Amino acid sequence: MGRVNQALQARLAHNFADDDLLRRALTHPSADGANYQRFEFLGDRVLALVIADWLLEDFPEADEGELAVRFNSLVRKETCAEVAERVGLGDHVVMGGGEEKAGGRKKAAILADACEAVIAALYIDGGLAAAERFIRAEWAPLIEKSSIVPQDAKTALQEWAQGAGKPVPKYVLEGRTGPDHAPEFTVSVQVAGQAPVQAKGASKRQAEQVAAKAMLEKLGLWHSQD
Repeated sequence: MGRVNQALQARLAHNFADDDLLRRALTHPSADGANYQRFEFLGDRVLALVIADWLLEDFPEADEGELAVRFNSLVRKETCAEVAERVGLGDHVVMGGGEEKAGGRKKAAILADACEAVIAALYIDGGLAAAERFIRAEWAPLIEKSSIVPQDAKTALQEWAQGAGKPVPKYVLEGRTGPDHAPEFTVSVQVAGQAPVQAKGASKRQAEQVAAKAMLEKLGLWHSQD
């Protein structure tokens, strides 16, 4: 491979036996030849396995809901793009002239896809150990951040939705009853692919929190901590 990619291999802590795997992982669909789309599919799954195993190891006391929030924040596209930017993958992606002129090397979606594809290339060339070595090195500071888990249900539900590639949850005020000194608000929360869930509270904010918690419980991602 070229000199730059030799430097990249050093950054990835892996010397490829098959250079073409890394080339393909860094080839955008706008360029000629085999591109990274199939590798992206595999890399996403390899990343998920490594992160899930890592979280179980580092947070033995965390329940499923807490693990899900951490997991989704670590494997989402935005996080992959952040890692790709830190590693400098954008400088190595091969793309068509039109995409490059459109600022493709800085696009978060392309950076995220390339990051997942590189993980797949590492896995194919060097096995799970090579992919895990890269993930452990680059996700270490992010794992540290993930120890700060959102305690409110609304934030947890939003983190889960974003990590699952869904739109942010939508809250709708369904009604208000009771006197001014003791009102009761009914709010529903809507998440793509799920039936809405309603909840009541003494304020709109409280009702939203209760609704979010109920939705998380329905999804099996939150267990009562009361």
